[in-house]
Amino acid sequence: MSPAVFSHGDLRLYLLSLLAEAPQHGYGIIQALTDRTGGTYTPSAGTIYPRLAKLEEEGLVTKTVDGRTTIYAITDAGRAELTTRESELEDIEEGLADSVRLIASEVRQSVQEAMRSLRADLATAAQEEKRAAKQRARSEGMNDERASSREQLQRADAAINAFRAQVRTDLRTHVARGGAVAASVVTDLERALDDAAHAVTRALSVRDGS
Repeated sequence: MSPAVFSHGDLRLYLLSLLAEAPQHGYGIIQALTDRTGGTYTPSAGTIYPRLAKLEEEGLVTKTVDGRTTIYAITDAGRAELTTRESELEDIEEGLADSVRLIASEVRQSVQEAMRSLRADLATAAQEEKRAAKQRARSEGMNDERASSREQLQRADAAINAFRAQVRTDLRTHVARGGAVAASVVTDLERALDDAAHAVTRALSVRDGS
């Protein structure tokens, strides 16, 4: 199964399984599909309602109108079909779980690579600043060193802001395209940022002690 699209006939069977859990209205079914697929698949109303109508024609579901809301419920015939196709449903659910894990892994890897690049850039910038500071201290004195430090601080601010904008854009774009962001990805991001902060602190401590 594709991580974003149900194979032919799978969506029909999965709709029956959702309604077997509890009666539901159309929007609730769409939201349930989004949640169950980890955000990798959000069907349109034009996809869901015709299939529900077909299931109703086949006598597998019924609908009840409550004001402006239409509630769909599975029938005994629908439950019987689920029972006979239980192994197929298990394959569908396994495929969905694999898709969610794949998306989470891809996002986690992207964040980790970005953090490794940030740590390397910060370490290089700290080393360059230390060497430049020593040269300035010998030739220009402490006042010039302070002025240069302010320039390097501006460089650091720019690098941090650029990284923040890039990662934020990547994550928001991923979610906007229907991707999922697992809690472990955010945890990895937090851990990597903390490591980078410690690396900068250590570099500054070495500079102060030199």
